[in-house]
Amino acid sequence: MATLALTFAASPAFADTTNVNPPGSNDFSCKPSALHPQPVILVPGTYESMAKNWAVMSPILKKAGYCVFSLDYGAEDGVPASGPIADSAAQLGSFVNAVLGATGARQVDLVGHSQGGMMPRYYIKFLGGTKTVHSLVGIAPSNHGTTLTPNPLSYVPGVSTGGDGVPSTAPIPGGPTTTEMSGSVALGDFNAAASDQSAGSAFLSNLNAGGDIQGDVFYTTIATTHDEVVTPYTSEGLAGPADQVTNVVIQNFCALDPIEHDQTPNDPVVQQLVLAALSNATGPLSPSFSPNCL
Repeated sequence: MATLALTFAASPAFADTTNVNPPGSNDFSCKPSALHPQPVILVPGTYESMAKNWAVMSPILKKAGYCVFSLDYGAEDGVPASGPIADSAAQLGSFVNAVLGATGARQVDLVGHSQGGMMPRYYIKFLGGTKTVHSLVGIAPSNHGTTLTPNPLSYVPGVSTGGDGVPSTAPIPGGPTTTEMSGSVALGDFNAAASDQSAGSAFLSNLNAGGDIQGDVFYTTIATTHDEVVTPYTSEGLAGPADQVTNVVIQNFCALDPIEHDQTPNDPVVQQLVLAALSNATGPLSPSFSPNCL
C-alpha cells in the first residue's frame, strides 16, 4: 500500500489545479468594505484543490463585494487535503494570519466544503481561532464523520489502480459505485484525512468533546438529503443555541433539488444560503431566510 500511496505525486488529476487561484480570489491588495468587513476564506474539501472546489462560488462572492481568499492545504504524496487534519488546521491558521495582516481586518469569515467545513473547527477550538473567526459556514461538513463502510473518503475521485498499484481507469471492485466515486483509488491507512473523518475516530472524539461550538463564533451548516459521502446527513449539524447556530437542509426549502455531496458548492440554492449567512453580521444564517428554488 505504501507504493500505491506514492503513485499520486505526478498525477495529472491534481497537478493541473493545485495552487491555482479560483476566479476573483487571493487579491492580497483587497481591502474589506464597511458593508463586508470580514474577508471570506474558502476552504476546500478532501482531495479538492481550491481551483476545483471554488471555481463557481468564488466569483459570486467577489461580485457581491467581498474580499475573497482560498488556499490549498494538507497535501500528501501530491493529493490535496489528504493529510492529518490537525496539521491542516495549523496551515489554515497561518493563512488566516496572512489574510488578516494583508487586509487589516480583525476577523475572517470561513466557508468550507466537507472536510473544509469541519476542519476549521479544530483551528477555532485548539489553535486560537475563537479570536480570529467571525463565522463559519459549513457546506456538507463532516462534523461528526461518516458512518459508511468502506469509508468513501478513502477513495480519490478520478484515479484508480490495478492490482499492481499502477493507475488505470477502472473502478476498484467493492468501492463506491456513485458517479462521483467511480474510478477511484484507495489510500487506506495512508490517508490520514479519511481516517480522521470516520465516525467515532479519535480525532473527531477530541474535536467534539465538551460541545460542538466554541467562543462567540457563529456557525451555519448546510446539508443535503442526497449526501452519499457524509452519512447520515443529519450528522452534519451542530448543537448550540439558536443565536449562534443554524442548521439547514437544502430539501427543506427546495424538495426537488437533487444536489449530492461533491457538487454542493456549485448549487444555486447553496450559494444563496451562503450569501445570506455571510450578510448577517450579528448571527448565523437567519432561520427566516428562504432561498429561491431554481
